[in-house]
Amino acid sequence: MSSSEGNQVRASHILIKHQGSRRKASWKDPEGRIIRSTTRDSAVSQLKALRDDILSGKAKFDDLAARYSDCSSAKRGGDLGPFGRNQMQKPFEEATFALKVGEMSDIVDTDSGVHIIKRTG
Repeated sequence: MSSSEGNQVRASHILIKHQGSRRKASWKDPEGRIIRSTTRDSAVSQLKALRDDILSGKAKFDDLAARYSDCSSAKRGGDLGPFGRNQMQKPFEEATFALKVGEMSDIVDTDSGVHIIKRTG
């Protein structure tokens, strides 16, 4: 087993912020008007619909991330690049490390909002 094995992953994600998010603004909603009126349930429903479109082949993950994600990584199709342990919020990290390359998570809750994560490396 190499020393670097299991230390880093690469992932993309789609983040939908909501009323409970710690920062209620994003690149597509700088004033936070939409985010402040979005419930967590509504954010989860939006993500589930996007996830269904990806799984059915109707849409590509990176295209939907670019259009809908509240994270600035949207401009890279949701790509966060490589990261190691203790660099992301714990629920996000645990979900990402549990995925196999190419797999997509179910809904993951963090202080930032709700996410779907695709492990890419």
